[in-house]
Amino acid sequence: MMNCLIKPSALLAALTLAQTLVLSGCGGSGDEIAVPEPEKAYPDYTQVTALGGDTTTFDASSSGHGYSTPAVNLDQAQLAQHLSGDLNFETAFTTAPNEEHPELDGLGPVFNNADCNSCHQRDGRNSTPIVPAGQDRIKLGSEAGIFLRISKAPDQPCLEGTAENNYCAPTPVPNFGTQLFHRGVLKAREDWQQNLFGGQADVYLSYELKTVTYPDGTEVTLKRPLFAVENPFDAPGESLNSSNVTSELLQSDVLMGWRNGMPVFGLGLLEAIPEASILALEDEADSDGDGISGRANYVFDAVKAQRGDSHPVSLGRFGWKANTPSVRVQSLGALRGDIGITNPLFPQESIAGTSMHDSYLTRTGFVDTGSGVDGEPEASAEFSDDVVFYAETLAVPARRQVDDAKVKEGARLFEQVNCSGCHQPKFVTKSSGEIGGLPMIDALKGQTIYPFTDMLLHDMGEDLSDARPDFLASGSEWRTRPLWGIGLTQTVNPQAGFLHDGRAASVEEAILWHGGEAQASTDKFMALTQEERAQLLAFVMSL
Repeated sequence: MMNCLIKPSALLAALTLAQTLVLSGCGGSGDEIAVPEPEKAYPDYTQVTALGGDTTTFDASSSGHGYSTPAVNLDQAQLAQHLSGDLNFETAFTTAPNEEHPELDGLGPVFNNADCNSCHQRDGRNSTPIVPAGQDRIKLGSEAGIFLRISKAPDQPCLEGTAENNYCAPTPVPNFGTQLFHRGVLKAREDWQQNLFGGQADVYLSYELKTVTYPDGTEVTLKRPLFAVENPFDAPGESLNSSNVTSELLQSDVLMGWRNGMPVFGLGLLEAIPEASILALEDEADSDGDGISGRANYVFDAVKAQRGDSHPVSLGRFGWKANTPSVRVQSLGALRGDIGITNPLFPQESIAGTSMHDSYLTRTGFVDTGSGVDGEPEASAEFSDDVVFYAETLAVPARRQVDDAKVKEGARLFEQVNCSGCHQPKFVTKSSGEIGGLPMIDALKGQTIYPFTDMLLHDMGEDLSDARPDFLASGSEWRTRPLWGIGLTQTVNPQAGFLHDGRAASVEEAILWHGGEAQASTDKFMALTQEERAQLLAFVMSL
């Protein structure tokens, strides 16, 4: 006969199991049986660090110069050109003529800043203007990296660019153009003795506040920048409050919108994304029903026009509304526009042909015409090529803290609330071809990159609209901003803001301003717990 000796602990366990099964079978809760939680799925980019492929820098990602490193895969000749372009980027120009340093003259006659770095501080964003306590507003001056785009309201939306409709380009304000220059050289204005160093008009900035409340009761105060334009050169002292408004700038059909400077790293990689890869993400009719309907902007291409192309139109890739096609057009357009330095791509002054320019030339004896004594533009081809190359070849900073549990959870939540619906994580750059009309360098070819943008236009709602169309983009449409490097924004410049007008002081505030196609994602973000919101933000800040 078998000797059945059972330990008391084993007997107790057996009785407990039996009791559990009986209770479960008789409608008991069965809580004692643990059901394993399903394993969480994380996106494949959760722990990617080299956002810029082989161009990525791992050495400068936690410093105030985290955006200022050359792409690490440049050869010696390319590095030398990059460093030359770096010097050009920081060059501060002076009024012409400058006999001692003629290579520095040509500033203005009207402009927004005297060098590239003032709008792209340390290759990042400009400082957000602060209205001092006790003041209602401030006048933009030499420290401002923000400016106003201007244009006349179109009679009807432009659907396709042709030579007959100027390729859907914004309609210039007569005698002013499409960008408002709030600064000028000494005698830029006819009334220069009363308006020393005044530009086309004075621009004032103020803020209005509103409070957003999360479902859990947490409150966030948001600010919206407002502008006032006064004292235009064609009607000194006039404002919208004047009894008789005569200035072309102050007419009711003139549209205006703030523009902040943007970071300039990784731009060559963005231009190297195959056009087909971007267009594959278009969903203008929202065929998948997710509320997101990105579409491309098609814009005038000065490089193609200079080559004699019969249809000088290209996919828009850069600018807040994807209104420029290449780093070359963006950089040299800003050199001529923001600073007033003519160059081989834009050889005429931005205000050429206006009454202000004609008056300035007469008043100053035609010594600052936009051309040197040799008849060439103020910036040489070499200067221009080098500064463009610099902007094309700044390294993307590597991600940080990818092993942090909060960051990992944040990546999952980034997908859950569908941020990636517009902030497309991944592209592979093309393996051959041109950028900006020149053969692309090997360092940019075939790179797997994670910029977190689809490069398309999206309607972001009325709160972000400036009501000003730009080529095919409506007033409420904006290009998806790349998120790579965003976590270093305020390490590089502690006073930098986010969004096209710097209104957001943090990534959280930027999310809360998202409306339109992004409203569903904003609502989902707001519905997260405080801990989950912090996790999602930690992921974004790791980029």
